[in-house]
Order: sequence, then C-alpha cells, then structure tokens
Amino acid sequence: MTEGLTQHRALYLAGLVLAQLIALAGLYQFVIEIDCGATGSFELCRGLRSALGRSLALLTGIGVLVLARPAIFAAFARRAAITSRITRLAGLATWAGFAVLLLPALILAEGAGPAEFARAVPIWLLGGALIIPATLRWVAPWSDWAWLLRQLGWLGAAVLAFVMIMPELAQAVQPLWNIQALTFLTFALVFVLLRLLGTDAFADPETFVLGVEDFAVHIAAQCSGVEGFVLVGGFVALYAVLFHATIRHGRFWLIVLPLALLASWVLNIIRIAVLVLLGAHVSPQLAVDGFHSYAGWIFFTLLALAILALVHRSNALHRVEARAPSTPITQDMTAAQILPFVAFMVSGLIAAALFDPAALGYPLRVAIMCAAVLPFLALLRALPWQIDPLSWGLGAAVGVLWIVSQGGASASGAELAAMLGGMSLAAAVVWSVSRLIGTVLLVPLIEELFFRGYILSRLDGDGWPRKLLAVAVSTAVFAVLHGRYLEATLAGLVFAWCALRRGRVTDAVQAHIAANAIVALGAVITGDWGLI
Repeated sequence: MTEGLTQHRALYLAGLVLAQLIALAGLYQFVIEIDCGATGSFELCRGLRSALGRSLALLTGIGVLVLARPAIFAAFARRAAITSRITRLAGLATWAGFAVLLLPALILAEGAGPAEFARAVPIWLLGGALIIPATLRWVAPWSDWAWLLRQLGWLGAAVLAFVMIMPELAQAVQPLWNIQALTFLTFALVFVLLRLLGTDAFADPETFVLGVEDFAVHIAAQCSGVEGFVLVGGFVALYAVLFHATIRHGRFWLIVLPLALLASWVLNIIRIAVLVLLGAHVSPQLAVDGFHSYAGWIFFTLLALAILALVHRSNALHRVEARAPSTPITQDMTAAQILPFVAFMVSGLIAAALFDPAALGYPLRVAIMCAAVLPFLALLRALPWQIDPLSWGLGAAVGVLWIVSQGGASASGAELAAMLGGMSLAAAVVWSVSRLIGTVLLVPLIEELFFRGYILSRLDGDGWPRKLLAVAVSTAVFAVLHGRYLEATLAGLVFAWCALRRGRVTDAVQAHIAANAIVALGAVITGDWGLI
C-alpha cells in the first residue's frame, strides 16, 4: 500500500512540475513578450528559455533509465515508501519557489530591456534554487536519492548529463548543418503539403520563403530538421547504450536509427506546415513565439518516446534470452567498440562549435576520448596484444604512402602554423603533445575497435563473399570519414587484412599506430601539422 502511495505521489508531482513548466512558458512567452536580442544578454536569455525543452529531455532520459534499470527504481520506490513523509514544509517550499519564478513578470510587464532583464535574472535563479530541491525532497529523503545515484553509478550520471546538454548539442551541430539539397527538399515538401491541404500557398525558391495569405516563413538550413535529428537520434543512441546487452545491434543500427531519423524529418515537415497554417489563420504570435519555439521540442520528444516504446516491445529487435540483467556495460565488448567512437565523433562537433579553427580544441578532444576509453581499460587490456612485426611493417608502409601522396604542403598546414605561432610556448607544447597522443595512440585504438572490431567482425562470416562484403563496407565507411579517399581506402584494406589474418583486432590497431606514428613524425620534422 505504501509503495502504491509513493508511486502515485511521484506521478502527481511529475504532473505538477509539467503544469508549472507550461504555466511559466505561457506567461513568459505570450503574456510577457521577451525579445532576447533586446535584453543585452542574448545567450543567457536563450538559455533560460530552453528550460522547457531541457526539462522534457530530462524527464524522457529518466524514463529510459527506468526502463533500463527497473529493479533499481522499484527498490527506490520501496525505500521511499518506508522512509518518506509528505512534509508540509517541502510542499510549501515548492509553491513558494513557483511564486518566486512568477515575480519577474511584474518587472517585465512594462518592457524587457537590459535593465529590467538584469533585475529579473537573480529572482529566477532564486526561484529555481528553491523549487528544484523542494520538489526532490517532496518525492523522497536525501538519503534515498543518494542511494539511487550510487546504484545508477557513472552510467546514470552520464545519461542525465547527456540529456541535459541536448539543447547545446543541437545548437553546436547547427553551424555544421549546411546540406542545401536537404533544406531545399524540406522547403519543397512543405509547399506541396500546404497545397494538398487546399491552401493558396506561395513560395520563392530563390529565398526559401513560403507562406499562406499574409503570413510567410523562411526555411533556413536549421529548419531542415537538425534539432529533431539530434533529439531523436540522441535518444535512440541512448537506448542502444542502456540496452547494449539485449538489442540486436545490426538490426537496430541499420533499421531503427534510419527510420527514426526519417520519421523525425517527416514530422518536421508537418510541424512547419502547421506553423504556417497557424500564422495565417489563427495567430502569427502563437505560430512564431509559441509553436516555433516549443512545439519542435515537444513533438520530437513525443516521437522519441513512441519510437523507444515500439523498440522496447519488439522481440525482433532484442535477443529474448538476454533480457535478464547481464554484465556491466564496462565489461561489454560491443560497448567498448562503439561508445569511444561515438565520443570521438561528438568531440569533433564540440571542437568545431567552440573553437576557431576547430583544431585549436584538440586537447579537449583528447580529454573526451580518454574519458570514453578509461571505463573499458580493463576489458581492452585483456585483448591479445602480442607484438606483430608484419602489422607494424605494413602500417609503416601506409604511413610513408600517406606522406608521399600528399604532394607538398597540406592545405591546412599554414593555418595550423599560424595558430601555433599565436600561442604561448606552454600552450603550444600542450597542444602539440595532445595532438601526438591523440593521433598516435587514441585515434588508432578507437577507430580500429569500431571499423574492424565492430563493423568488420559483424559482417564477416564463412565464405569469401561474406569476407569481401565485410572488408568493402568497413573500408568504405572508413574512407568516407578520412577525406583522402584513395589513400584512406588503401589504408583501410591493409588494416582489414591485418585484423582478418589472425582474427585479432589488436593487429589492426598496431598497424594503425605504426601508420599514424610515421605521419606524426613527418609532421614534426616538416612542421606541417596538416598531415595529421
């Protein structure tokens, strides 16, 4: 009985939090008009306005954790039922925090200029500092929350951190998202959909402007669906991490992820069409300020939840015999092959978003790669690491070929030289050492675990057709991500042969280390860091 009461209280509080979020969003979006560009603190204003999307992502992430670790959350409910008391003080503090969050409306009612906004921010921060701990305490005592965090461990903390930075991740990806063909296709399909709905829609392909009656919108590159891709793709990847021991990885990555991204894109087309119709027939302010700002996050979050619910119920996407709790993720080789590579790719996006040029952020990339590899260090040390002279020799040949085929100074060498020239000696040394560690040790390990350890081994099988397919696919993906397609293809073929020769991915790692070490040596001797 007490456990049921605790669960009902948790549902009640979840509904209460959602209602409070909606009320605050409605107040500061429609009743009080705040133009972040006029506040003098654009980034801070935008960060505060992202609270709804961030909260939705957080609730969804917690829901995925509940699915992945049901026994832990059931035990948490039992503990809370025994130790928790619905204290009047916690309830009063929750509503007091909500009231404080409403107070800036009095300041901003006459305008939201820099002075008014500066006065409102401390009050919002005070309200948040009051309502968040009060609500948590209303659910369970601090000792039970501490117990839950200990049980979830580093993976739970990583999941919560990941979902909390999703708005920033989407923002970081946007400058890199400049696929003109996809933007044009989105623009064209929105126009077609509006026409099919019987509207007298108009469109200008030159400026990517379309609309109905007196209301028009501009379909920019980010409107092609990048936020939806990040949100839906992020939750699909999160599910794969948490259920790494049960999902059928081949079917999941080749079927679920592409279909999820496609569904996200289609939903984005529908969202833009509805936005135009709302602006033309209901309210331009509702369309631009409310529907455009919030509907995307709400719709994409609901889509992610629907996709994960379908995936979770599908036996075809899970190994049924593995549904029971299994080994920790740090002892799962599939996770060790995939997660560091994901971190490696994400680190590139972060560096490109935060640094100009992006290469300046390489020490940060090395830190992210180390953090991704360290949890699997014991598992990786158990692999057969006997030195293979043939792999080292072939790798060295690949490195020499890479340098010789460069044909002179690299295009990015001058830019990197100028960047290093503008640094202090200490900063230049840190950057150079980081670049060498990443290039010679971390990148070969991470890439070979993924390309040869995961992709190649998953596709490999009996008979030469399967081996040929495995080598072709793993090498093609490797080459696409390395720019110099011919040289990267030859390198991929060599590394694949090393991995298949004795069935050891560690031989491919050794060959890759040798190749990158030769290239790094060439970069140090010539001063052309663009080689790597």
